[in-house]
Amino acid sequence: MLNKFSPTQLLGIGFAFLQRFQQRKIRTFSLLFAVALSLTLAVSACSPSASNNGTQETTSPNPAASSTTVHIGYQKASTVLYALKARGELEKAFAASGSSVTWSEFPAGPPLLEALNAGSIDFGYTGESPPIFAQAGGVPLVYVAYDPWSPKAEAILVPKDSPIKSVAELKGKKIAFAKGSNANYLLVKALEKAGVQYSDIQRVTLTPADARAVFERKNVDAWAIWDPYLAAVEAATGARTLADATGLAPNRGYYLAAKSFVDAKPDALKIVLDQVKKVSNWAKNNPGEVAKFLSPALGIDAPVLEIAEKRREYDVLPLTDEVITKQQEVADTFYKIKLIPKEIKVKEIVWQGKVNNS
Repeated sequence: MLNKFSPTQLLGIGFAFLQRFQQRKIRTFSLLFAVALSLTLAVSACSPSASNNGTQETTSPNPAASSTTVHIGYQKASTVLYALKARGELEKAFAASGSSVTWSEFPAGPPLLEALNAGSIDFGYTGESPPIFAQAGGVPLVYVAYDPWSPKAEAILVPKDSPIKSVAELKGKKIAFAKGSNANYLLVKALEKAGVQYSDIQRVTLTPADARAVFERKNVDAWAIWDPYLAAVEAATGARTLADATGLAPNRGYYLAAKSFVDAKPDALKIVLDQVKKVSNWAKNNPGEVAKFLSPALGIDAPVLEIAEKRREYDVLPLTDEVITKQQEVADTFYKIKLIPKEIKVKEIVWQGKVNNS
């Protein structure tokens, strides 16, 4: 199934920068990420001003004199890095050493990791699914820290007047979700717990924007989705939650870096993580301010975003054995349902350095 996608087809969807990298490794990686294209379109819909490619801008005051340049990829929907860029604190932290920072905006995790694979960025943040596809495609990346996010921040919804009262009743029903997403994993695990085979549902794979439209028209019976789309549709329609990810899926985010960056510039990586930690602490303690900050960029009302912010967690933590095991379970599930073509070992690409927890 993956082989039906070509780089030329992917260009039409928006990954224009792939044109410069026609090596076999890039082509293979692009095919793997084709199954996660819905994530790209999903966040694009949430961030109307975001470009389809990484748009690079240099924010350091004197990049020509820099002894080191750190290239960071970010999404507007990934709160911490977007806020870190806006505050300019990372540039200040590097200024003493004459180093500089460049920022490249991406609409979602898959193209961000394609840029990391191509050497265009050194560091970024995504949800739990994109690094699994990247590792399966041979991308030289490293997990350097994780963000706990929250199992309450994704759920399987039904319309408020739906007769469906349990996940077990989804057998034979139409369920919308973004293929290869964290919600895809939640759906598999929720069905498994309820004794329903993944093959026993009618899978409707759509971007969140398209899925919301068919959900509101009741052309599907249920929808597996994450915040802030979750909060938005709850507020607008009164949709009911059949199950959130509690006890089913970790729903974590990951800070990722190019292996070459980790190996060559460990001190720079630690500076980045220290600054990320400071902004993460701010976000954790100020959900209302975060909502107001994100609202113009995402085009979602601040009160709705505040609901989403209050049920998510923030932190920058080292990957423990438990976290690695849970991420491995996501990878194994994606292999089982044929979203990735081979088994991978997550622990093989976990950074062994120390994250400052102060």
